[in-house]
Amino acid sequence: MQEFNKSISFDGRDIRLQTGLLAPQAGGSVLIESGETAVIVTATRSTGREGIDFLPLLVDYEERLYAAGRIPGGFLRREGRPPEKVTLTCRLIDRPLRPLFPQWLRDDIQIIATTLSMDEQVPPDVLAVTGASVAVLLAQIPFYGPMAAVRVGLVGDDFIINPTFKEIKEGDLDLVVAGSPDGVVMVEAGANQLPEQDIIEAIEFGYEAVQDLIQEQRDLLAELGLSIATEEPPEVDETLTHFLAEKASVSIKKVLSQFDLDKNARDEALDDIKATEIDAVLTELPEEDPLKVAASEPMVVADAFKKLTKKLMRQQIVEDGVRVDGRKLDEVRPISCRVGVLPRRVHGSGLFQRGLTQVLSLVTLGTPGDAQELDDLHPDEQKRYLHHYNFPPFSVGETRPMRSPGRREIGHGALAERAIVPVLPPQTEFPYVVRVVSEVLSSNGSTSMGSVCGSTLALMDAGVPIVKPVSGTAMGLIKEGDEVRVLTDIQGIEDFLGDMDFKVAGTDSGITALQMDMKITGLSLDVIAQAVNQAKEGRLHILEEMLATIDQPREDLSPYAPRLLTLKIDPDLIGLVIGPGGKNIKGITEQTGAKIDIEDDGTVTIYCHERDNALKAQRIIEGMTRKLNEGDVFVGCVTRIIPIGAFVEILPGKEGMIHISQLAERRVGKVEDEVAVGDEVVVKVREIDQRGRINLTRLGIHPEEAAAAHEAASR
Repeated sequence: MQEFNKSISFDGRDIRLQTGLLAPQAGGSVLIESGETAVIVTATRSTGREGIDFLPLLVDYEERLYAAGRIPGGFLRREGRPPEKVTLTCRLIDRPLRPLFPQWLRDDIQIIATTLSMDEQVPPDVLAVTGASVAVLLAQIPFYGPMAAVRVGLVGDDFIINPTFKEIKEGDLDLVVAGSPDGVVMVEAGANQLPEQDIIEAIEFGYEAVQDLIQEQRDLLAELGLSIATEEPPEVDETLTHFLAEKASVSIKKVLSQFDLDKNARDEALDDIKATEIDAVLTELPEEDPLKVAASEPMVVADAFKKLTKKLMRQQIVEDGVRVDGRKLDEVRPISCRVGVLPRRVHGSGLFQRGLTQVLSLVTLGTPGDAQELDDLHPDEQKRYLHHYNFPPFSVGETRPMRSPGRREIGHGALAERAIVPVLPPQTEFPYVVRVVSEVLSSNGSTSMGSVCGSTLALMDAGVPIVKPVSGTAMGLIKEGDEVRVLTDIQGIEDFLGDMDFKVAGTDSGITALQMDMKITGLSLDVIAQAVNQAKEGRLHILEEMLATIDQPREDLSPYAPRLLTLKIDPDLIGLVIGPGGKNIKGITEQTGAKIDIEDDGTVTIYCHERDNALKAQRIIEGMTRKLNEGDVFVGCVTRIIPIGAFVEILPGKEGMIHISQLAERRVGKVEDEVAVGDEVVVKVREIDQRGRINLTRLGIHPEEAAAAHEAASR
């Protein structure tokens, strides 16, 4: 393909597309640029492998620190394990792409997006999403696109398209909308307790911009003389489908309408139907029977049985308005909440259960030094709130090797984290670094929203003064032709066999996070609005159940949580507190057992399990950094004696000297005749010389000054 360049004037910023120059052996490649941010995206297709019964789509996003003019840290000085932000961007690209490939496609497809250059204005992630669509179209892979994505920000009262990093940070909304010609296919957002109507309007605003980008991609293909690739799906033998429908429909319907069955009992009943009414019959057939030939592949029968179950479950919801557990479409499963479920060292804990989904969230409080250092292209350098999500195999009754967190675990943790961040107290009021770990103990739908609820309970149990409690629920969708049913609080089977997973979290004032994934090629804005508004009712119901257990943060932190004190010192005095080779700060730690962090702006954080020791460390630092004035009076302790005078510690870590002539009104022959080491004396600052040395005196001190000094020392 010859080199081709196209510039799109888009909402005040140009987006530039370049094809035909880079990565010529990839199936399709595009360099997409905006400002000084440039991302190359490739799409490559390989012949499918035998036995694959799903679309093997692999999406990778690669960050190179050279894109920001930086060299990676660490021993190797090269990029290693991908940072969390990279993993989240992989998911951001994957989620709107996947539903737009034909369901029958079984070829290996790989999308790779690599950020080659980045400025501090344009985030690369939404460029990568749109670039992925362009690359797939250029690779001539069957695709129900084009697809594009934009970010929507809220600055003041105005929505803006593709805000800068600064505008995202300072605004109240960070929303990514991806769409196809058929509608919205993906939504990802964090918000500062925005009302539902504002979120709906923001999605609509973003989708309008998405349509412009979709048209630009169509124009690009036309200019290149290409069309959107289409292929005929493979022929399907309906013999087995008709056989299953005839043999098993009545039995499956009966199981799906037994509302007292839980997830495991329902799965066992369906497995029993397949074994006794399908597999057993097929086994008895002659080898040459057309039905047995059609069912010769092991996965064929299982796949056909799943499709029949899906059809009947959806039919029951659409026609009868009843779900497999007997709930109404907008009804939430039974909820149970507990706090303080673990003893001693755990700083806060919350157990949240909704139906068979059970999540245990645990809080740990740490010092500013425990903040996570970020080594990626994102401008933020640290995170002070961390949410980690674990999904062990026993939570779904399975066995498998335990591995490091995968994309799903990282994505769910990030969503729960995003939901809580808007209600955290400011760092100036609560300087702790907070880590929450959500352990999924049982899963049957929407463990990420269970993590949000469990985290809220645990944070309040730990005494973290959150602004408001947060709850969340997952919404589902069944769409059959023009018939649409929105489901509140979906369980596993409704997620697995449904068309949408729309997670909404927020307070009673508004939304803090949402994430929508589709299994169909697009959803209209009116259905999205219905889902958002219906989610509010479910979310508030869940919140009411949570507040019945604990309605506000505990007044005191756990006795096992560290105590943090903060103070400000003159940045010029940081070196004094630290001392040569860290001598002074090590000495304070040895005296008090406190851990001390000092930031470049002079913020000092003192961390200690014993509050009295933390206060002692604070007094020492205040003494070391206090600006003294001539005439200040102190009660001090004699620390050493020399022939010409005595040294007195007037403040922790700060000494002055009383010359022998200033010890008494009369002439003193020897210093030892007047004071001894360890004596408590009242002294006044007589002079601070040009070298910063403090000269003290015992003369001319008024009794009221001495009394005030004794009172201050007693505090």
